[in-house]
Amino acid sequence: MHSRYRTILLFGPPGSGKGTQGKILGHVPGFYHLSCGDVFRNVDTNSVLGRTFIEYSSKGLLVPDEPTVAMWSQHMYARTIMAIYKPNVDILVLDGIPRNVAQAKILEKHIKVLKIIHLVCPDEERMIERLRKRAIKENRMDDARDDVIRKRWQVYKKETAPVLKFYPKELIAEVNAQGSPPQVLIDVLRHCVPVQQQHFATGGDATADPTDAKNNGKHTVRKKAPKR
Repeated sequence: MHSRYRTILLFGPPGSGKGTQGKILGHVPGFYHLSCGDVFRNVDTNSVLGRTFIEYSSKGLLVPDEPTVAMWSQHMYARTIMAIYKPNVDILVLDGIPRNVAQAKILEKHIKVLKIIHLVCPDEERMIERLRKRAIKENRMDDARDDVIRKRWQVYKKETAPVLKFYPKELIAEVNAQGSPPQVLIDVLRHCVPVQQQHFATGGDATADPTDAKNNGKHTVRKKAPKR
């Protein structure tokens, strides 16, 4: 079994800007962004998992949790083998997964969650309007329908929002998603940069856990050689 990927989760309702912030972070050295949507778009439809994906998606159904995580895991492994993603150098930034508590439990053997950036949207109607404009801009007219947008919000509230309760509260940082993209980015970086610094401090060791009891929360500090 490979070491768990050290990960930051971007979390929030539809239209909160997870993809936007993830793409920006992905251009910062030391971060590697992956959207779960990218996994599905790149799935090999001739594989067993690919055929499972087609079977469900063609009927408008959600792919079950086990195949979803399996597809994600295979995708991550391939990117690691090709050195597109380097676990010892990059912190993985995920959005779009886990979508429910069951997926969060399955992912435990694959990822070590260092921080969760919760993009908070106090004004639901404003976010719905943002989704509507985005769908029109990207020529996704079906997604511009109010009933489709509100259904996505209902699914988020029922299935995805409870994921936050699965993780320790101290891992969660709230960011107001309704500011301008640059302001949101500043707030996101304020929480992500310390995580990255810690990652480099441990030499990018995916197995190192500063909270482990065996380390007592301490790290070995190399003493400088005395000047001669």
